[in-house]
Amino acid sequence: MFTGIVTDLGRVRAVRDTDRDRRFEIETAFDTAAMDLGASVSHAGCCLTVVDKGPGWIAVEVSGETLSMTTLGDWTQGRRINLERAARLGDELGGHIVSGHVDGVGEVVSVTPEGGSHRVRVRAPRPLHRYIAPKGSIAVEGVSLTVNEVEDEVFGVNVIPHTWEVTTLGGLAPGSRVNLEIDMLARYLARWRETA
Repeated sequence: MFTGIVTDLGRVRAVRDTDRDRRFEIETAFDTAAMDLGASVSHAGCCLTVVDKGPGWIAVEVSGETLSMTTLGDWTQGRRINLERAARLGDELGGHIVSGHVDGVGEVVSVTPEGGSHRVRVRAPRPLHRYIAPKGSIAVEGVSLTVNEVEDEVFGVNVIPHTWEVTTLGGLAPGSRVNLEIDMLARYLARWRETA
């Protein structure tokens, strides 16, 4: 589990296709010596398992399913990545509960400066848009954000200057593809209503 609070901005240092999957090596400021193989790390909102590591880098393997259902298939060497280590009991929950299981890929419709912040409008894929509600939570590229408004399949979030600067959200532009994870509570409430 994660909180949607990005704790490092990594960079893809190598991409290699294997017999089964795709392997990414990610440069990170995390203390990799203290990180176990098998640890879970959120990469742009995707929970991935550390399969190798060295000083200042970790490696993950990504299945074809994950490549097809997320933005990870677009990753190339040099791309910046939002990273977050898994939450531990007793950690501050500064964002919201995020599973690291991407629900779909959205498309940025517009980015508009608004005071010192930026209003970002994103088109969510159908039928995922039904689970997004004003003042609810959503993870965009692994970043916990509050939904400001919803108009059919387009929702808007406000990104404060700090978040804009320390995550990859500052590089968003119309047409950018982003990983989306809806609020876990919304997912279970919707499922309950469908089966009740």
